[in-house]
This record gives sequence, structure tokens and C-alpha cells, in this order.
Amino acid sequence: MADHILEVKHLRTHFIGEGGEQVRAVDDLSYDVERGEFCAIIGESGSGKSVSALSVLRLIPYPPGLIMEGEVIFDGRDLMELSDDEMEELRGKEISMIFQEASAALNPVMTIGDQIAEALTTHTDMGDKEAHDKAIELLRMVDIPNPEQRVKQYPFEFSGGMQQRAMIAMAMSCKPKILICDEPTTALDVTVQAQVLEQINHLRETTGTTIILITHNLGVVARYADSVKIMYGGKIVEEGETNEIFHHPHHPYTSGLIKAVPRLDRDGESLFTIEGEPPNMATIPPDSCAFAPRCQFCDEICKTKRPETVQVGEGRHTCACHHMQDFGKEDLS
Repeated sequence: MADHILEVKHLRTHFIGEGGEQVRAVDDLSYDVERGEFCAIIGESGSGKSVSALSVLRLIPYPPGLIMEGEVIFDGRDLMELSDDEMEELRGKEISMIFQEASAALNPVMTIGDQIAEALTTHTDMGDKEAHDKAIELLRMVDIPNPEQRVKQYPFEFSGGMQQRAMIAMAMSCKPKILICDEPTTALDVTVQAQVLEQINHLRETTGTTIILITHNLGVVARYADSVKIMYGGKIVEEGETNEIFHHPHHPYTSGLIKAVPRLDRDGESLFTIEGEPPNMATIPPDSCAFAPRCQFCDEICKTKRPETVQVGEGRHTCACHHMQDFGKEDLS
């Protein structure tokens, strides 16, 4: 029996517009993550990936955002039932997050060292001196040069890439049970991206930390992830083990994402494109498939009935598509 460290059940997060319209940013989202695995969540900008992660940590700003309903079961506890003080204690210690925009997440009036040390003194029994020394060690671990001096500097004295690495050091400081990484290598060059991802994966291997990686980079997913969740229109449309998803996708959106990746063994071929744009969830009918306006297989049932998530074959592979029995025969090996 699978050991689930995180179970998200029917989570809905809406944003209220100035005119009163509701945008369903997270729309009946359900998934689970096994303890110790490296899980990737993939989808275009606007699919709800970051909002879903912020919802798990109850960091949605109100107004205009509001978690309407749902359960988030972490290690046997429903985070939606915890008090604000209990959530404050849990964040950073048991569940930590690397935010995409480090410049907005870091405190501009505190030194980098103080911000890392604050996390350590808040959630562990370290004293100030020990936390300061640990902050230096963490900066060195993420390849910040001259960490003994850098630890005394403020965020504005760091480049964008160094700010992101400092955020990673802070998130990893307490060795959390779950580390949510929201595009953690956005501001880094390719070489440093590889180093950072290796460090994150090493943390998982040495401490058992569960990794949830939000990304657009399918190459990273193929190299590191044990399982993949494809997100579109605020919900998971397909998920399963990485090899199964990449080689035997059953949802047209999953297939489109994979085909759009350049491949060296197909020189001269035009890149596949998914026509249209991500949906405006304020206008998409709730009783329909959100991908219908962009799908070449769309018919009347797609416009009037939301597809249910069903299991595909054996294992963890599931999909929500009315036409997956016909489409799912495709092999992208």
C-alpha cells in the first residue's frame, strides 16, 4: 500500500474580480504524493500550478483570493483545519517552498544570513551563533562564493541568480518533509541549474525529503522525477509514473507538451504547437472540459460534460479525457 505524505482532495481556490466575477484558479484539484518521491507538476502559465502550491500552504492572499473548499492531508493532518499559529509553525519546518520570484520573497531590510538564521532559530533549538555558522554552510552548499562575507549582505547586493540560490538555501535549512519548488532555477544559467537540481535531489536522497517540482522544463522532469502530474485549467488532467506519461500519454494536452519539445533525433522537423491560449477560467463553463477550445478531438460531449478521472491500465496512470481510449494508442517512445 502506498505511503502518501500529501493528499489533496477536491481543492477549489477562486479569485474574485472587481466586477464580482469568479476565476476558478484551482478547480476541483485532487492528487496525492508518496513519501520520499520526486514529483513534478507540469503545465503552461495560467494552469494553476503556483496557486495550487500556495493553497496547500494556505498563503493565498485574501482579498481577492479565497480557498472555497477542499482537504489537504499532510502526514495525517488536514491543513485546512489548523489554526493560523499552527500553520505558521509548520511552514518552513515541515513543508517549505522555494518561490519563483526570489526578489519579492526575500526581506530587503534583513541580511541574507539573518534571514536564513531566523528560519533555523525559529524552527530548531539552534542558538544565534550556531545558526549563523549554519547559514554560511548553506550558502556554500548552493555555490555562493565567499559565503563568510556574503552572509552579511542584503538581497539588493545579490544578483538575481544568487538571490534564488539564497532562497534555496533557506528552504532547505530545516530539512523539511516536503519541499515545494516553484520554478526554482528560473533566474539561473544552465550550468548552475544542473548544480541546484542535483543539490535538491541529493537532499531527497540523504534526508528523505519529498520534492514537488513545479516546472515547464520537460528535460528536468525526465531526468529527476519519479512521477508527473499534468495540470490544465486548475486541475490534474493526467498523471502517472514519468516513463509511462512520456511514452504513452493519453490526454491530447500531454501529448502536445511532449511533442513541442525539440529533439536532436528529428532534425528538420517543424515543432508541434498547441493552438490557442490557456483558458480564461472566468468564462469557461464549469460543466465542460477546459481544454475543449484548443483540442482537435473536441465534440459536443466535451463542451457539455466534464470528463471524469479514470485509471489507465495498471499502476498510477490516470487521465481525464472523453476520447482517451482512441487517442491513448499513441506511442511517443
